[in-house]
Amino acid sequence: MATKLGLLHLDVMIGDAMSLKDKRRVVKGFKDRIARSRNVSVAEVDHLNNHRRSVLAVAMVGNDGRYVEGALQQVANAASENRAWVLLEYEIEMI
Repeated sequence: MATKLGLLHLDVMIGDAMSLKDKRRVVKGFKDRIARSRNVSVAEVDHLNNHRRSVLAVAMVGNDGRYVEGALQQVANAASENRAWVLLEYEIEMI
């Protein structure tokens, strides 16, 4: 069986967030939009109590590693184009 798991970490800075409520609104909007359009799972995994930083983990499972990696690269591209934050760095890991 050739199961491929792709994991994308997005480290972002949300400069306009003045509170955790502001941050959660921005993060939730991105999570909902990406999960709905890309068949991925998204969770905030670090900087939970910092209103200006967030690390999101995006996971995708498939049988074609190139497809999974390409789909996660598209998510990273979408994150870099999001005007609500600055993408500090990202990493794609294939398992």
